[in-house]
Amino acid sequence: MKANSNPDAQSAAQQIDAIIENTPDWRGQKLAHLRAVIKQADPEVVEEVKWKKPSKPEGVPVWSHAGILCVADTLKKAVRLTFPKGAQMADPQHLFNTRLDSNTVRAVDFFETGTVDDAALKALILEAIGLTRTRSQKQNELVIRISLLVSRSRRQDA
Repeated sequence: MKANSNPDAQSAAQQIDAIIENTPDWRGQKLAHLRAVIKQADPEVVEEVKWKKPSKPEGVPVWSHAGILCVADTLKKAVRLTFPKGAQMADPQHLFNTRLDSNTVRAVDFFETGTVDDAALKALILEAIGLTRTRSQKQNELVIRISLLVSRSRRQDA
């Protein structure tokens, strides 16, 4: 049973489902897999669909957490995940394979015959989350972690 055919009335998750469904070849399957890995890496990720235009009326899947983490695009021979802050990321597993000359973004093209290194992709997602957080958010998290450690320490001493 299909959801409402009006994309504006659908949730972002439903719109991404439709994008995957309307890409019936290997690229749809790859996009579905990448989406699952992103959601596993960050269960609190926010799915969005942005940049609808005549040449791409369905829009572009975007995953955010206090800022855009990555953007997906289906190309003729690849499914691309672009990381807006990719140039600031370490990428120890060398997943980035395109947009390497950019001063800001980096991207990973996933091809039909290639496999996805789920663990390395999850690590990139987590690093992207770290870059999107503001300084105050990081400070708040640090205060919470310290409070938890102090609380645990006091319980163990009691």
